[in-house]
Amino acid sequence: MSIQAGDKIPSVTLQVMGAEGPQEVTTDELFAGKKVVMLAVPGAFTPGCSMTHLPGFVVNADNIKAKGVDEIVCTSVNDVFVMGAWGKDQNAEHITMLADGNGELAEALGLIMDASGFKMGPLRSKRYAMIVNDGVVELLNVDTKGIDKSSAETILAAL
Repeated sequence: MSIQAGDKIPSVTLQVMGAEGPQEVTTDELFAGKKVVMLAVPGAFTPGCSMTHLPGFVVNADNIKAKGVDEIVCTSVNDVFVMGAWGKDQNAEHITMLADGNGELAEALGLIMDASGFKMGPLRSKRYAMIVNDGVVELLNVDTKGIDKSSAETILAAL
């Protein structure tokens, strides 16, 4: 069963690319005392994720933050080096690129999918976006096809 509105984000240790290289960060650190928008994609550098999903959040980052959001986080079951490179490629300097290399966050949230049919492995994250306030999920929008429920525009309208 997946996480739902009203549930607390599980405590997981992940990675971000820092100035000195990979750095560990916990979900407790990311979400405590802050309003956060988090989007998840099945894979960095994949077409829908690179042409539509993440770019929508890059373009709308200022508008999202103007609605009282402290941080925008993008996560994927990719390693920290891939997430760091993808963030640079997408000019996502105002978005925290969170590497869920082992799929621990996706699994803890109950938002995993088997992407073996696409040759991407059996453990990938579903495409979703959520609004989290002080570690508690306020809104969770999961896409089953396309990028409409989890788009930046949809999240912006919900804030």
